[in-house]
Amino acid sequence: MSLRFPRFVALAGTFALGVVQGAQAVEYSDVNTTASTISFTYQQLGSRNYGTFNKFEARLNFDTDNPAAAHAALSIDLNSIDVGSSDANTELQKNAWLDTQTYPVESFESTAVTALGDNRYTFTCNLSLRGQTREVNEPVLLKSENAIGIFDGELPLKRDDFKIGEGEWADSVASTRSISAFGWSGRSGDGWEH
Repeated sequence: MSLRFPRFVALAGTFALGVVQGAQAVEYSDVNTTASTISFTYQQLGSRNYGTFNKFEARLNFDTDNPAAAHAALSIDLNSIDVGSSDANTELQKNAWLDTQTYPVESFESTAVTALGDNRYTFTCNLSLRGQTREVNEPVLLKSENAIGIFDGELPLKRDDFKIGEGEWADSVASTRSISAFGWSGRSGDGWEH
């Protein structure tokens, strides 16, 4: 099997949460992961492909009146990867890629949230993957839909920072110009949607 993945990965996410309404401020909480999906796209041999992670846990507490006090956390069971082929799933769990035997979980945890105006925020997070932790800044747009907050963001990452695609999959095979997207989304109340 021939797998080619880009040197750069863009982490894209959409969180939607239930609402506790106050006088003017809105608090978003109560993540429902049972009806949620985490999805991603990637480049392979010049074509865009789709995959999911089927198991994860998420928490987010966000008050529009005090975004600096917000907290977000996400942990993904990397063994739950599904790219539509059992052979590819097995390959991606191996040491050269995600090394799920040694590092079974990817995690994000916010350390700060900055309001930028117009419902835009920057979430500063620690991203841990394959034993490497990096501070990342993810721009996020908050959209309100039927009393549900939808947090939509995208985060470009260098896969070399996390040693993804080592050995035979290093520089000579992996594209350095493409961008791939990992996404996560959710909706509380009636379940999450992507």
